[in-house]
Amino acid sequence: MKKKWWLGALVLVLVAGAGGAWFGGFGPGVQALARFGGKQEEKKPPALEFTPQEVAQPQLARLSARLEFSGPLVAPSTAVVRAKAAGTLLSLNVNEGARVQMGQPLGRIDLAEQTSRVAERSASVESAKASLVQAERTHASNERLAAQQFISSIALENSRAAVDTARAALQAARAAADTARLGLRDGTLLAPIGGIVAKRHVVPGEKVAMEQPLLTIVDLATLELAGAVGTHEVSRLAAGMPAQVQVEGVAQAVAGRIARIAPAAEPGTRSIGVTIALANPQEKLRAGQYAVASVELADDTPRLTLPISAIGSTAGQDHVWLIEGGQLARRAVKLGRRDEREGRVEVVEGVRADSQVLAVRFDNLREGAKASVVAVRQPPLASAAASTPLIK
Repeated sequence: MKKKWWLGALVLVLVAGAGGAWFGGFGPGVQALARFGGKQEEKKPPALEFTPQEVAQPQLARLSARLEFSGPLVAPSTAVVRAKAAGTLLSLNVNEGARVQMGQPLGRIDLAEQTSRVAERSASVESAKASLVQAERTHASNERLAAQQFISSIALENSRAAVDTARAALQAARAAADTARLGLRDGTLLAPIGGIVAKRHVVPGEKVAMEQPLLTIVDLATLELAGAVGTHEVSRLAAGMPAQVQVEGVAQAVAGRIARIAPAAEPGTRSIGVTIALANPQEKLRAGQYAVASVELADDTPRLTLPISAIGSTAGQDHVWLIEGGQLARRAVKLGRRDEREGRVEVVEGVRADSQVLAVRFDNLREGAKASVVAVRQPPLASAAASTPLIK
């Protein structure tokens, strides 16, 4: 009996030891579940901490707007030299790029036909003079005869009418002769303005017709940029406002001013033309260069602003992240004027002046998460390490 009892006790000890080892293999978590009724406590995420540089408060600021429009440069003082009479172009003394002065002879047209026309009109003047003299003599003789009642009063009136007709014919002949002489004078081509020859349309030896273009002269002392702005923006512009013009190929911007604004919008584009005038005394700029003009629009109203980096967008809706009551909160905002140079944007709705806004964009933020602002801690200075002698 004693031997059987000892064997049974040994078996119980071995079974208990094996069960304890198997149960302990599941780790402390399972043991805790077994100890506290099978429920494991969830681990809470740590609270988020942000530095003062990562958090911003809305500030009142004036945001100046910048309105930009582009277009080619044009020379408003451009003249086209045209032939005032038909003939053969005998000479053209200037080439493209040559500088000319106003009234300078540029070439000559052979006006042989015009010369003969002047001679013809001069002969007509002499003939009209002779006719007038004859009519006046006849009328004077008729007056004497009428005084002696040898002719009727009707004959006297007819002679007077003949004198008036001859006088009018003389005036017409003189006017025609003057016109012919003007055409002869136009045979010498003169520069209407001072400037640079931009283009030659003909070469010597060609037969030119009346009003045919011969030369194009441009004055580059003043250039204009013809641009267009929307109808909702033109009300903020006025003639005389300063502008900065960035010309293609020129490093520095050129100062200009608004010269004029079109009185009506274009039917197709609903845009209004705006012309910027800029001085070019050294003629470094050329007509046809592409340029971009920008007009600074001052702001007279303080606005509640945030850094542009604080604004996020989801599905077309702008929003910001706030720290309220120690938690993160996402708020939809309505934006207004934007200043890209200063990096700030107006917030019309969604935040208050005392709101704490995350000024930097973070990923995986969760609304309701614990958050706080902590001061930046300076790392401790490294102390000099004591040297330990080597023990052999």
